[in-house]
Amino acid sequence: MKLNRQDYCYLRGEKMCDVRLFRSAKLDYETAAMIWKHPYHDEMILNNAAYHLQQAVEKILKGALECVGVTVPNTHRISKLVKMVYDNGANLTLTDWIDEHSEMLSEWEAQTRYDMDFLVEKRKFTGKEKRMQ
Repeated sequence: MKLNRQDYCYLRGEKMCDVRLFRSAKLDYETAAMIWKHPYHDEMILNNAAYHLQQAVEKILKGALECVGVTVPNTHRISKLVKMVYDNGANLTLTDWIDEHSEMLSEWEAQTRYDMDFLVEKRKFTGKEKRMQ
């Protein structure tokens, strides 16, 4: 795949950073917000919103790590990525909510897609929905 100039931004002078993960994260976030604002009459719809929120967080963490030159492992574990962000000095401010809910977010990656008995509870989003509006 050929990269274009708009696929990069410059950080701290000369260092270039691939911004495609950040763009994709934004789309995942917007998809989750759209689902939240216009839910269907199906209790499983929150699973889709949860999955896209998890993907947005994961891609932002991985993008921040790549921007400081860290080779990102093939993982969906948010807690591992959060620790790597702290350990490697990635230029990213993490909210307490993400840090405190990293295990829950990690569960959302697979369970919302493959476990048909798994349902994300609306209360897990409580307080976060205002940020999605």
